Amino acid sequence: MPDPITNSVVGIAGSVLNKFVADKNLKMKLEHELKTQLQTANLAQVQINKIEAGHKSLFVAGWRPSVGWVCSIAMAYHFILAPIVEFGVNIAGIQVSLPEFDFSQLSTILMAMLGMAGLRTYEKQKKVAKGDD
Repeated sequence: MPDPITNSVVGIAGSVLNKFVADKNLKMKLEHELKTQLQTANLAQVQINKIEAGHKSLFVAGWRPSVGWVCSIAMAYHFILAPIVEFGVNIAGIQVSLPEFDFSQLSTILMAMLGMAGLRTYEKQKKVAKGDD
């Protein structure tokens, strides 16, 4: 299943090829070569990700989980902790305004990570993930 970025790059390149390359066979060959190169780059990145994830150092293997934890803590603060604290201190008669931050950018990262986790769960359920016997 091609990813959206690959489709976007191939689509843009296809429109450029349509303008500058008249030979349809050459266009198809160039598009195929582009798709092959993009797929090779994606596979190389997957191998790098595997090596990073298996590294003994927390600073190499732990950066992805740390992003997940930061997103989780920020979400808990934004939707649970801050409203409860603000409600509690307002009931006590103290006017306080806790700092707010733009959660939209962080939620994009969190949703992307959750989507990937969802795909991994799906793979495990269908027993197509490597290591599932």
